[in-house]
Amino acid sequence: VQLQASGGGLVQAGGSLRLSCQVSGFTSDDYAIGWFRQVPGAEREGVSCIMNPDGATHYGDSVKGRFTISSDSAMNTVYLEMNSLKPEDTAVYYCTNGALRGQGTQVTVSS
Repeated sequence: VQLQASGGGLVQAGGSLRLSCQVSGFTSDDYAIGWFRQVPGAEREGVSCIMNPDGATHYGDSVKGRFTISSDSAMNTVYLEMNSLKPEDTAVYYCTNGALRGQGTQVTVSS
């Protein structure tokens, strides 16, 4: 299983970014892909996840209404659309299947 996150960057508060997670190597059709974020010295925070095959989505309270998770039809790529970004969204974002994570992507939101 491989998960590769990309799309991070520097954005001003109120701006938007879209993260992508390339997913490969799954042998089962029943799994979830999610995003979590981590700031050095802090606990990791679950951001969002999407279930395969039914496409059900879940969001952390801090991002509800601002972030949207989606995927292509084959769930080879999972996206995290982040709008109305706040400085407190600054973190390294990782995609995960719950057991493994890919290399993270840095998101920095300036005030």
